[in-house]
Amino acid sequence: MSAKTIEIVEQLKSLNSLETSQLVKQIEVTFNVDASARKTVNILPVIIDPIWDEPNEGLFDVILEEFPSEQKIAVLKVIRSLTGLGLKEAKDLVDSVPQAVKFAIALPKAEDIKQQLEAVGAKVSLK
Repeated sequence: MSAKTIEIVEQLKSLNSLETSQLVKQIEVTFNVDASARKTVNILPVIIDPIWDEPNEGLFDVILEEFPSEQKIAVLKVIRSLTGLGLKEAKDLVDSVPQAVKFAIALPKAEDIKQQLEAVGAKVSLK
């Protein structure tokens, strides 16, 4: 791999969930591609968050589908605690539902995140 490619990969590793989502959208616009295909979407999490020791099988994206408007603050608090995002970034994520909260994580962790969000009234799916 070239030095330039290694540098880009290192920069990608430092992105949070919101920045990753924004990057994907910008790549779609810039290169006129559609990243909605499951295989394409899973490429970035593998590069950005290589926490697991096994291949991509059995990994899930946690998707915040919707939540009652009166629970927005509670959902924001949970999102911030799960992602480490700042208030503005977490608000942007919550305001753009449906939105992925976490990418390519093992089922037990995904279910735990889902339960935390559902406890504050959010509707969450695992894909």
